[in-house]
Amino acid sequence: MLLNFRVANHRSIRDEQSLQLNPVYEADRPPGTHWEAVPVAGIFGANAAGKSNVIDALAYMGRMVVNSHRDAEPDGGVARQPFRLEEAARGEPSWYVVDLLIDGIRYTYGFSVDDDRVVDEWLHSFPHGRKRKIFERSADGVEIGDSQHRRELELVENITEPNVLFMSLAARSRQDDFRPVYDWFARSLQFSRRLLVTGRGGAARILENPDRYPEFIELLRAADLGIADCGTECVLEDEGELRKRYGARILPWRLADLEENGPREVMRPWIGHRGRDGIVRMDLSEESEGTQALLRQAPLITGALRRGGTFVVDEIDSSLHPILTARLIGLFQDSATNPTGAQLIFTSHDSSLLGRIGGEEILRRDQVWFVEKNEHGETELFALADFKPRQEENRERRYLSGSYGGVPYIDDDFASAVAARGDEEQLADSGKEHEVNPSTGMWKLALAIGGGEAQP
Repeated sequence: MLLNFRVANHRSIRDEQSLQLNPVYEADRPPGTHWEAVPVAGIFGANAAGKSNVIDALAYMGRMVVNSHRDAEPDGGVARQPFRLEEAARGEPSWYVVDLLIDGIRYTYGFSVDDDRVVDEWLHSFPHGRKRKIFERSADGVEIGDSQHRRELELVENITEPNVLFMSLAARSRQDDFRPVYDWFARSLQFSRRLLVTGRGGAARILENPDRYPEFIELLRAADLGIADCGTECVLEDEGELRKRYGARILPWRLADLEENGPREVMRPWIGHRGRDGIVRMDLSEESEGTQALLRQAPLITGALRRGGTFVVDEIDSSLHPILTARLIGLFQDSATNPTGAQLIFTSHDSSLLGRIGGEEILRRDQVWFVEKNEHGETELFALADFKPRQEENRERRYLSGSYGGVPYIDDDFASAVAARGDEEQLADSGKEHEVNPSTGMWKLALAIGGGEAQP
């Protein structure tokens, strides 16, 4: 369970920003739960304010932990994206820290990197509430703390390149003290990705075994997408089937493969829609963008609810109706559908998620975060709880009115520019000459009348 994530000097994030997931309001705790962290956190803000960069920073940290020993070339430096709008930031380290709760024990793990190397790195645990140093790394080397495998860790230190995380190698060398945190990054931290729903992964695999995933099938049927049934069927993929499936979009290599190897049997998932003549089976590629978006997200969401962990989605509302998005969020709020205490972290532009559906809040007061950029182009992350909101206030309306920040500011010049552009195109179409008044941005007409000119 993620308790806190801190980051500095990553893309549009200049100074330290913290996503704090500890509950703030006991009255807002989902009924029947005693979770140490909120199950949902939604990040809202204007376009280009940095919502996705908060998500990207957490993803970068995960990639470094799991893959730095494979991706880093000797003396190849560290691939990173520091803040670029200030020259000083490019020479300063970027750093990332998580506080985790795993099997009842809190861990703090973090590291900082510059373009050349890992500057520092550390892992602490807090059994029985008392700090235990597992290791600390600095320019002077790795200092092993209270560990039963000191000799083995010293050997790991000797083979750790300057641009590789010590955590990556220590965990893979079967060091028990490191595995809980490493496994959280490798298995429990999941990010939404754009799956090919026509492939054998994700939704396609689940539709082949619907009895193993009843909650997924129920979600599809409850989503009011017109889905009456689903499953898979064995299809002989010959030239006729390929042309029926792909039409003009068929790729030459598919036909070449067919000519060389002949037709083959494939298992193809389908979605059934009820029509006047009964249920009609349709290929997943024929479904709407909204249905395909749900098919991409639902397997990952139901997997997180089953196994626990933290599921992260950038733009959760993409192609989905707000009520359906609220329904997905609600799965994490309910202990009946989320018995493992799984977490959902998402970004969104949809302000309706700050409101209510059926009289129930979609997001609690301590589950809402905002981002905005200051005058220097730096992303700032802050919580709704900082404004001490009342439980009964209309948070959607207050957000749209700018009371919390995190909304785009569009001044009157925007409307003037659009109007001016319209006037320009209209005049160009009519063959009239025009000029711009630079002080107002409005168009003045210069009408040629009888060889004379209009006076300004």
